[in-house]
Amino acid sequence: MARPRMFDEERALDAAMRTFWEKGYEATSTQDLCEATGLGRSSIYNTFKSKHDLFERALAYYIDTMTTAQLAVLEDPRHRAADRIRALFAMVVDGETEHRAGGRSLGCLTVNTTVELAARDSRAAAILERDTARRLTVLRAVIDEGRRDGSITSQRDAEALARFINAAIGGMRISSQGGADRTTLESIAEVTLDALTH
Repeated sequence: MARPRMFDEERALDAAMRTFWEKGYEATSTQDLCEATGLGRSSIYNTFKSKHDLFERALAYYIDTMTTAQLAVLEDPRHRAADRIRALFAMVVDGETEHRAGGRSLGCLTVNTTVELAARDSRAAAILERDTARRLTVLRAVIDEGRRDGSITSQRDAEALARFINAAIGGMRISSQGGADRTTLESIAEVTLDALTH
């Protein structure tokens, strides 16, 4: 009997995640969440306790889904390090150009949450900090691998390069929300990739 509830919770979490992603935390009402998940108010609060609890779980679900997929690209041993970073940028560009409404993308839920909540919501900020730390750890490792395999020749500090790549991806997502097209995003990626060899 526990299995169907777990499936329903995951489906509800996915629907809530998409709603928060599209509207933001503050602009998402309980009614929006009811409509998205197909659950009544009492079911939402019985299952998730509060809007904020549901948001935290939706954000963690998003991170688990998106970050895991991106890190898998970065950790793929079949490719040289610089090619893995290039593949990550291609994934970001594809994602930003596929999910558009009215010429603008939804961006990234972690970037959106950083802008909307991180300064005033310590629990959301802690989730985001853990995600950033995980990303930076993998990026530093890939940069170090790139120095060993010869595909990354920049003498800049690996930590600084990792933060630069991470910031460039965040900037690409915000630019896409502002209406930047594929060509613009690809040019940002190319300039960032150039930093790995100069």
